[in-house]
Amino acid sequence: MTSTRVLAPEQPNDGSKLKGPASYFASIESTYGKPIQEWLDLVVVELADHPHMRVVSTLKSEHGLGHGHANAIVAYVKAALAKQ
Repeated sequence: MTSTRVLAPEQPNDGSKLKGPASYFASIESTYGKPIQEWLDLVVVELADHPHMRVVSTLKSEHGLGHGHANAIVAYVKAALAKQ
């Protein structure tokens, strides 16, 4: 297990909206009933051992996420990990 953590972005206070993959996060939370942080934590662990599309496939097959939502989470985590 990895000690790395990718934190969910905070919603901007200035009325603007999140951009890029994070723009899907509110929809992901409401659609699947889990906080986005749970999905991010799961993906960090999965990416330690598997490539991007394998993690997307796992989210789809084992957790019922749609392709766009799964890909958005994985892309967000990969980008955040690349900055660390």
